[in-house]
Amino acid sequence: MVDPMSQTVVEKIAQAHMTEGPGRPLRTGDVVSLRPRHILTHDNTAAVISKFKSLGASSILDPSQPVFVLDHDIQNRSEENLAKYDQIQEFARVQGVDFYPAGSGIGHQVMVSMGYVVPGSLVVASDSHANMYGALGALGTPVVRTDAAAVWATGEFWWQIPRTVEVVLEGELPPGSTGKDVIITLCGLYNRGEVLNAVVEFAGPGVSSLSMDARFAISNMTTEWGALAGWFPTDEVTVRYLRLRRERLEAQGITRIREADLAAWATDPVLPDPGASYAARIRFDLAKASPHVAGPATVQVMRSLAEMEREKIAIHKAYLVSCVNSRLDDLETAANVIRGQRVAEGVELYVAAASAEIQADAEASGAWSTLLEAGAIPLPPSCGPCIGLGTGLLEAGEVGISATNRNFKGRMGSRDAQAYLASPEVVAASAVAGYIKGPVASAGTRPELDFQDLGAPVAESEEVEILAGFPNRHAGRLVFVPADNLNTDGIYSKDYTYREGVSKEEMARVVMANYDPTFSERTRPGDVLVGGLNFGTGSSREQAATALQAKGIALVLAASFSQTYLRNAYNNGFLCIECPPLVNHLKERYREDMESGTATVIPGDEVEVDFSRGAVTFLGETFRFPPLGSVPQSLVVAGGSENLIRKKLGLGS
Repeated sequence: MVDPMSQTVVEKIAQAHMTEGPGRPLRTGDVVSLRPRHILTHDNTAAVISKFKSLGASSILDPSQPVFVLDHDIQNRSEENLAKYDQIQEFARVQGVDFYPAGSGIGHQVMVSMGYVVPGSLVVASDSHANMYGALGALGTPVVRTDAAAVWATGEFWWQIPRTVEVVLEGELPPGSTGKDVIITLCGLYNRGEVLNAVVEFAGPGVSSLSMDARFAISNMTTEWGALAGWFPTDEVTVRYLRLRRERLEAQGITRIREADLAAWATDPVLPDPGASYAARIRFDLAKASPHVAGPATVQVMRSLAEMEREKIAIHKAYLVSCVNSRLDDLETAANVIRGQRVAEGVELYVAAASAEIQADAEASGAWSTLLEAGAIPLPPSCGPCIGLGTGLLEAGEVGISATNRNFKGRMGSRDAQAYLASPEVVAASAVAGYIKGPVASAGTRPELDFQDLGAPVAESEEVEILAGFPNRHAGRLVFVPADNLNTDGIYSKDYTYREGVSKEEMARVVMANYDPTFSERTRPGDVLVGGLNFGTGSSREQAATALQAKGIALVLAASFSQTYLRNAYNNGFLCIECPPLVNHLKERYREDMESGTATVIPGDEVEVDFSRGAVTFLGETFRFPPLGSVPQSLVVAGGSENLIRKKLGLGS
């Protein structure tokens, strides 16, 4: 039974880091201000510096919060890139921020190995793979550059508490199966948005059997699964890893993890409350997980290694790189597979450790030399081919097998190449064979689908105070856009996105034209747009929000939003509210219109939104949503986050 006072892990950790929000236990849908323990930026630090200065800020509020790691384009030795790196380093020196130069490693690995990420903490990054921090029992989640600048300037950023999906792991992995196989299988089995924009909370008896590196790989790729965070509970495996990190840090004279911390994490870790409210539950039997390969061009399609071996798909390049699978265990396992053999003729095997420390450890263990003697081509400890930068990219017509986390078309080179994802063992064995195969025969088993939709929690009745300048209520015509996954190109075409100087009038004229060419002429200021699931998915173009503003749409109500869209909307002072019961009701009421292909339903009736009570009324029926507290109201009143930050800095708006 769900207890309204009980909290999931994300709600608990957010509560512990909240600086502004409701005076009650947090729950899904609440919009709050949070103060993270740390925030990582990488090569994009230069862009954040520009944003930071444009706000009128000059000094970082808390220099212990940010961490700068140069890791993305370090093979680029151009004068321009080196100058950018020098600028970042000098800014770090002046501001007193921890700085890791090019060659130190990939930022996420630096964060976990250098003690910045600890159980129960909130650690964010201006990079999508911040999810990896969840392996250590932290809440790790990505933020956009405006958020990063906000944290530098004010110490905090705004965030909406997402729903949580519990993934119960049972059994143990059989020999030959890895954490990478687990997450590839999850991405392939549950590929219909089951965890989209959610926090994935791993639980169950199977967790204890997973190594730390397996947890890093799984949590890292919850990003590709569509989740905002992937969290593992703190247990003996976690504490053992952190104890080893403490010893290595103390040997360098660094004290970030104390003995008292280790004792607290061992005896009283942050855990979800009994009776916490979950949106869904997945059960996954580790014992039935076998090596699988994702792709090409997507992580949502996967096949068993046993099936693929029979086809003998020839490869041209193989990769042991990236923040998901280039730790010591990964390199040593790959070395064990390849020892005494040579990379096949016509195949290039690229290898890069996740950090300089890991490379040194691999050199000491002999794994590094084993890989190089087999013909592997070494790259510096950094990002690179994984994001389409530097040496070793896929060329047109080539096929690659990679232990990375993304294989989108064109991601690792040419759009006319094919990229598959697999475990380090499979990558190493394929590099030797010249085609996709594993080191040993695979049974090809996979867990059965076991998904339970627990339903969206019903917003409780409550009333919030309305700030000066924010409306108590709004009444406007219903404009129902029933499509799920309406993308930003449908809302605001790419034909205008990169044109400078587009007026508000022109934005209003072309808004939604790719979805419904009649939308602009049929709508008017004050209308209330109601959308479907995952409204605003796709690219990060903020005009998909500001164009609706320009048209005079008062607000958007939807079953759910792309988190990037939601951030762009509120960062520009545009109201967006999730209200699944209303959308479900409208889909049933206007089913015939939807079946006939009507893109936009405008029946002529008004929707009334009561912001203080969190209620929407349409044709006599009322539907509830979590009332908007002071944080989202402040963003709207100020006209967006940048104005609000300037106000907090005493610089006006």
